[in-house]
Amino acid sequence: MPPSENPKQQLLAGVAILDPVLQSHGFRFMLEDHAKGSGGWFACGSYANGDRCLELHFRQSLGLVTYHIGQDSLDHETYMRFLGVYGKNDYPDFPGSPEESFHHLAADIRNYCADFISGNGQQFLSFAATLRREPTMFKGIS
Repeated sequence: MPPSENPKQQLLAGVAILDPVLQSHGFRFMLEDHAKGSGGWFACGSYANGDRCLELHFRQSLGLVTYHIGQDSLDHETYMRFLGVYGKNDYPDFPGSPEESFHHLAADIRNYCADFISGNGQQFLSFAATLRREPTMFKGIS
């Protein structure tokens, strides 16, 4: 496989891991971009269901994961911090293979993100509003 196809194929393999968690709640995946940037080849896409979107970026591993409801968004790490589960969550990680990160993300979504995938979204929107008011609240926290 040419190097240009690897991120795309890895992302699509990860989507197959995430599908059982998200498709049952009406989310559908769309590959949005596959190109060469300053850091090399990448692929990105998102799961969407109405005004909800889960954005995924892959270069050499799963990278940026961002949740959106309407105009509001939270990256995965921030969402886990708001939920009070940071440190118990599985993603982000240091995987032995790219697929491991998708398994870890699937576990986090299944275990912690019910409000986003199947709830009314009010908790998520409240978190996003708090972050807008206090954008540095998690800066410098490790």
